[in-house]
Amino acid sequence: MKLCNFDDDDPIAMLGKWYKTPLGRHVAAAEGVCLERLLEDAFGHFLVQVGCAGPFAEAVEGSRIRHHVLLAPEFCDRGTGLRAAAAPRDLPVASTSVDAVLLPHTLDFSGDAPKVLREAERVLIPEGRILIFGFNPLSIWGLMRALPRRRHRVPWCGSQLTPLRLCDWLRLLGLQVEVRQAMVFRPPVSRAYLSQLDWMDGLGARYWPMFGGVYAIRAVKRVTTLTPVRPSWRSRRPILPGRAVEPTARERGDV
Repeated sequence: MKLCNFDDDDPIAMLGKWYKTPLGRHVAAAEGVCLERLLEDAFGHFLVQVGCAGPFAEAVEGSRIRHHVLLAPEFCDRGTGLRAAAAPRDLPVASTSVDAVLLPHTLDFSGDAPKVLREAERVLIPEGRILIFGFNPLSIWGLMRALPRRRHRVPWCGSQLTPLRLCDWLRLLGLQVEVRQAMVFRPPVSRAYLSQLDWMDGLGARYWPMFGGVYAIRAVKRVTTLTPVRPSWRSRRPILPGRAVEPTARERGDV
């Protein structure tokens, strides 16, 4: 199945436009509330968001992290704080310098998700956190990729990594998953039916959490430190071969 054409319009920028549609605004509301909870106990100096500002600007601005940097295509929506154009696979950020990295569907539309994830891990400080939002292929949203009218359109044209696969990648990079949450259990229908399906979100979160259309993952960068081992002090070997001779009392200075 052909995915997004990454040589044409940037899918990450197209996602920013999709967030302004009725269906996109519904997803944006759920993701914004989720991000606020994920950032409640976050603090530090720098948060870097890789991708469009989308619905995340308000939650990022309300966090206790002092400085916010948005790395996105030039034509993407402006977010809070400093903004710069950058490729997700090659971040212009120093290693171990960032307290938190936010990837809002960046892995879905990057074209090289493992490389983007490695870059995010590289810039994180020890105990820094990575926050990821993705579309779940194991859901009604994922099944919509089979429809000819949607398979080449955002958000269905992306890679759509499963949460389990993504968690495996995080563990390989030394990142420990702290939170995994699903949301948006109603199908992607038109605005006329959205309000009639509110009950599906409540029941879905309780009874079938694996099938949410969108998932969020928060992981922390663990760095193992070497534990110093006390040297084992052994008696020195004799210089001359043979059995060592004990000194006499006179040689020891005994009276």
